[in-house]
Amino acid sequence: MTTAHVTCPLCEATCGLDVTFDEKQLISRITGDKEDVFSGGYICPKGASLGALHNDPDRLTKPLVKRDGQFVEVGWDEAFAEIDARLTPIIQQHGRDAVAVYAGNPSVHNIAQTLYGRVFYKALGTKNFYSATSVDQLPKHMSSGFLFGDPLAIPVPDVDRTQHLLILGANPLVSNGSLMTAPDMRGRLKAIRKRGGKIVVIDPRRTRTADAADEHHTIVPGTDALLLFAMVNTIFGEGLVKLGHLEEHLAGVDEVRTLAEPFTPEAVAPKVGIAADEIRRMTRELAAAECAAVYGRIGTTTQSFGTVASWLVDVLNALTGNLDRAGGAMFPFPAAGRPVGSAKKRQFRVGRYHSRVRGYPEVYGEIPAATLADEIETPGEGQVRALVTVCGNPALSTPNSGRLAGALSQLDFVVSLDVYLNETSRHADVILPGPSPLARPHFDLAFYQLSVRNVVNWTPPTFESDVPGEWETLLRLTSIVTGQGPNPDIAALDEFVAATVAKSQGVDPALAAGRTGPARLVDLMLRGGPYDLTLADLEAAPHGIDLGPLTPRIPDVLSTESGKVELAPAAITADVPRLLAELDVTRDGLLMIGRRHVSSNNSWMHNVEALVRGGNRCTVQVHPDDATRLGLTDGGLAQVNSRAGKIEVPVEVTDEIRPGVVSIPHGWGHDLDGTRTRVATAHAGVNSNIVADETLLDALSGNAVFNGIPVEVAPA
Repeated sequence: MTTAHVTCPLCEATCGLDVTFDEKQLISRITGDKEDVFSGGYICPKGASLGALHNDPDRLTKPLVKRDGQFVEVGWDEAFAEIDARLTPIIQQHGRDAVAVYAGNPSVHNIAQTLYGRVFYKALGTKNFYSATSVDQLPKHMSSGFLFGDPLAIPVPDVDRTQHLLILGANPLVSNGSLMTAPDMRGRLKAIRKRGGKIVVIDPRRTRTADAADEHHTIVPGTDALLLFAMVNTIFGEGLVKLGHLEEHLAGVDEVRTLAEPFTPEAVAPKVGIAADEIRRMTRELAAAECAAVYGRIGTTTQSFGTVASWLVDVLNALTGNLDRAGGAMFPFPAAGRPVGSAKKRQFRVGRYHSRVRGYPEVYGEIPAATLADEIETPGEGQVRALVTVCGNPALSTPNSGRLAGALSQLDFVVSLDVYLNETSRHADVILPGPSPLARPHFDLAFYQLSVRNVVNWTPPTFESDVPGEWETLLRLTSIVTGQGPNPDIAALDEFVAATVAKSQGVDPALAAGRTGPARLVDLMLRGGPYDLTLADLEAAPHGIDLGPLTPRIPDVLSTESGKVELAPAAITADVPRLLAELDVTRDGLLMIGRRHVSSNNSWMHNVEALVRGGNRCTVQVHPDDATRLGLTDGGLAQVNSRAGKIEVPVEVTDEIRPGVVSIPHGWGHDLDGTRTRVATAHAGVNSNIVADETLLDALSGNAVFNGIPVEVAPA
């Protein structure tokens, strides 16, 4: 038996795993790596299922090309020849913007796609770039860009030292952290309480995290920005401002004070559903804590005031003196890649171009995914006629996904890089699979940028594979879209990419001689990083290298023109009048929110039997008072309607949900024809995004609204 030490590639927690297998490469067990410097043996159900994913008979291992409406297996050369023959004429006749890209969540967990995807996207040169970011977290990138000068400068809670953690719209015991890389969140939260600290959760549902907290307040969905502004109002009104070490590095404090004046706790309380006295008490305790951190996640970003809420999270951290200090909200310092703050001082900008149909501004290089169907369906110059999906399933994961699924069938050509024939790739003309996660190298370039402790680890491939690495696939696609044909010199292209990366890192590419692909690029980035590391150092440390706790990084982390934290950027404060108007608006009816399960990761882990066992988790949760009023019964069927569509879903009556709110999990609906995911189909669930409204967006970033969708619910 052999045991390989592997970093789990299935979520943001970056847990270390021990994968044990025999001489025939049959996996006998997967356990947590007790020697991992970050996770210390912690493992969740997703990590334990990695072997089942590796052995999944539905996982594609050869390219598929659609012939006469049916998929057939072909060789790699034939697949790329098909792409060249059909995609190249579209670019030549209609321009590069006629080809759209949708990059899904799994691509961020794949170092080859992270690094070489950038090469392909740049070579393609389309303005029609969409990703899971705009159905998830784009407001946080936008607010960080304007506050700190860099959309990747996202402060994370220093959970291992904080004494007070305020969590809004997040369930890290289930998500394993999100925009906060932290394995074993249960252990970390327990440690806060054990050392005398406090955890407060703001969420419309009593989640697992709320159960583990000292306090839970059920907020009306989509009103987090109002609550946060009321807390800012209290900070100023009661003289609780503590700028401390930040004072000389902040700009706009007085502007924030003025903006907060109308948002008194008394004015806000009826809208958010939390009493004014409670808002004041929570604020006082936050300000009085020895050290504290405010953390907002998907509930705060996927709402109509997502950017304002994301901004106010960091405003609160700054005004209480907890930004960039031990136990507060801090900036990680990763070992590889471009550390935030290393860019030249400049004004962060959005809207360098706009979507053709609805006029949404570009943010962080992409257009809102909620408008992709518009761009496909609307004739005229610049109409999207072809699509490349990279490990994405927008037919399930975007708002009004039923409409998008219909639009996908209208495209002239679709290429999907995916290991499954799923709800989106069934529309493809060519599907290009990649190797198993255990047959490719792994390095968490993105998530070390969000880690609650500075660590680094490298996982070499555990097994060999006949399937080319995604980096080779992406280089062949790059060759096609640059007019060099489907059969390039991969080694030469890779040399060019490596030289470009080496130049950006200020190192000699010859230092990584003998390596190719992602290994070479990671080696070069490590050599150009702040810790004097090489890939050989990581290879010699299979349980990872601990680089220490987070340390203060202001002012060096800032890349704003002023060199200061811009606490009141005009591009964000321009949306405050719209928020203020909400105080005079009366809204009735039910609001729908999402939820997730620890065994689920959006739509892409539902074909693993161990992760979908048990009762049907895809239910509509309804409070008992609402169930009685609406005539709903536990276990019965309900029809859920919105402007976008309607679905039928089993009812779960529970007091875990706030009255007036219903909850349906995201990522299900595996009951469509033309897929090859037998386990997922047997546990199909219902696609909640059929009733998600693609016209409801955060006004600033264009992020889709999944938190607070108006719906009607009745017995089916």
